[in-house]
Amino acid sequence: MREILLILLILFFNSKTFADDKIDLGLEIYKNKAQCGACHTLKAAESEGEIGPNLDMIKPQMDQIIYAVRNGIGVMPSWEGILTPKEIEAVAYYVFTSTSK
Repeated sequence: MREILLILLILFFNSKTFADDKIDLGLEIYKNKAQCGACHTLKAAESEGEIGPNLDMIKPQMDQIIYAVRNGIGVMPSWEGILTPKEIEAVAYYVFTSTSK
């Protein structure tokens, strides 16, 4: 029984529906709550900011995005404490997925 439950959980969390929810939350954070596009270019979000790096060009990895959002880099402030861990993961997932196509 545990094996069946584990398989069902894996299928659920790997499903397109779960991924789409994470993408949707990530886009919401990127465009509205954190307003990342004010500084960053990201074609998928239709943002053309020129202060920070062009995310389409640098194609950051998930761990790099999470680190930058949590800690800030250069003029980019830390978003830890402003965004929840779930929101940080979602915006990182959104940026990573958008630039990995």
